Amino acid sequence: MHLVQRAVSHSADPRRPAIITPERSYTYRDLIDASNEVAHRLLDLHADSDLDASTRDLDGARVAFLVPSGFEYVAVQWGVWRSGGIAVPLCTAHPRPELEYVIGDAGVEIVVAHPEYEAIVRPIAADRGLKYIGTGEALSDFSDSRHAIARRSGKTLPTIDGDRGALILYTSGTTSKPKGVLTTHRNIEAQVTSLIQAWEWSGDDHILHVLPLHHIHGIINVLTCALWAGARCRMLPHFDAEAVWESISTHDLTLFMAVPTIYTKLIAAWESAPPERQTALSAACRKLRLMVSGSAALPVSTLERWREISGHTLLERYGMTEIGMGISNPLHGDRRPGSVGIPLPGVEIKLVDERGRQVAPGSPGQIYVRGPGVFQAYWRRPEATRAAFDDGWFRTGDVAVLEEGYYRILGRESVDIIKTGGYKVSALEIEEVLRTHPDILECAVVGVPDPEWGERVSAAVIARVGADLSLEGLRLWAKERLAVYKVPTRLQVVSELPRNAMGKVTKSQVRALF
Repeated sequence: MHLVQRAVSHSADPRRPAIITPERSYTYRDLIDASNEVAHRLLDLHADSDLDASTRDLDGARVAFLVPSGFEYVAVQWGVWRSGGIAVPLCTAHPRPELEYVIGDAGVEIVVAHPEYEAIVRPIAADRGLKYIGTGEALSDFSDSRHAIARRSGKTLPTIDGDRGALILYTSGTTSKPKGVLTTHRNIEAQVTSLIQAWEWSGDDHILHVLPLHHIHGIINVLTCALWAGARCRMLPHFDAEAVWESISTHDLTLFMAVPTIYTKLIAAWESAPPERQTALSAACRKLRLMVSGSAALPVSTLERWREISGHTLLERYGMTEIGMGISNPLHGDRRPGSVGIPLPGVEIKLVDERGRQVAPGSPGQIYVRGPGVFQAYWRRPEATRAAFDDGWFRTGDVAVLEEGYYRILGRESVDIIKTGGYKVSALEIEEVLRTHPDILECAVVGVPDPEWGERVSAAVIARVGADLSLEGLRLWAKERLAVYKVPTRLQVVSELPRNAMGKVTKSQVRALF
């Protein structure tokens, strides 16, 4: 495993920080020792008592773990990998039925949990006859003695080949039941090294981590890139706007990556601060070298307001669970609002029409991706895996258009492309226009089935306090800015929009409103 090999080299300086939590700082040496301890504990739990010590190997056993963001999470994840297992991180915000679904679908054999989540996870393991271990037990020797590993005479860890399965992450399940996306160690290495090159990560970087750790954004883009580069990863247990602003103000951060809803909340916190505090926060932002947005479309209004506050033009990129990151605005050069940029190093992109033909620039087409970072398979879904590929190209299901060398996302083919009256329209394009309405704070546009039009363009909006927003008034306003077939014909004013753990609007739930 190149990731661990790199960590060993980073640990040549015994004081070099790897993970920093609100409680303390952990070095790369700490991470190696703790993950080593977890790996041996998992092997002890899994192996037959008469198994030869030199041949111990989880051999692809799935290990699910429910651990909050912090050092223990990383130690468990690396411990699973180093013992030859496949890591299945669970979402700390999910209720029991969703946890049970992932554990069952992945065919998990071992469950690891932090004491905070034992009450919900241990009964699942017991009901299914699975092996269970708490993080306190898995890391007990590490906590008690840094020399405990030396007592494991003759017990070695397996050699991990790059083609082994490493990680199963579950899709958001916006259009069907969530699918497990299996990536190999080689896939992860390709995803990470592409971003290291494109965004110029180095050992001098210091990133603040506030994202969920059951999703590729937080696991690959932030955590694994930082540890691969030998950088410092400062981890907060959960997102809190004031805590983020405090970290930006008091620490020598160089990088920050988040989703659009986080930037919206940071903007709101900045706007509620007194003027002298606003000045200090803005000055602190300007010390960072890069701020990135992803996992959902970044509204142009948010990009522009954040630029006014922070001096940063957010770098927007495009990726998904199955491919890692595929397209990115440049680190150096023009970052175009509404665009996700150009293909990342090692990634091939083409746009294809419904007949499988590559489209010309300026014409919309489905994004096809090819490269070493593309996932291996949907877990135990061979038919879905075959259907997802076309002659080695992964069909993303997302539609984009290439304009002057930059890709602009039009939306998910099954969710954001609305077929109405013979036209195909982009829900994301309509949303971008509606957000400029003086009485609209946020919105989501969906297609609602209709016998006459095929689908009706329908908008759910959050209105400003005191606004009197009507469908008739909205349509009159929109007709001056959109082609008539793009203008919403149905309107719902709501107090909030349904979102998943990454802040992405769940369009199926929006459609249910109508």
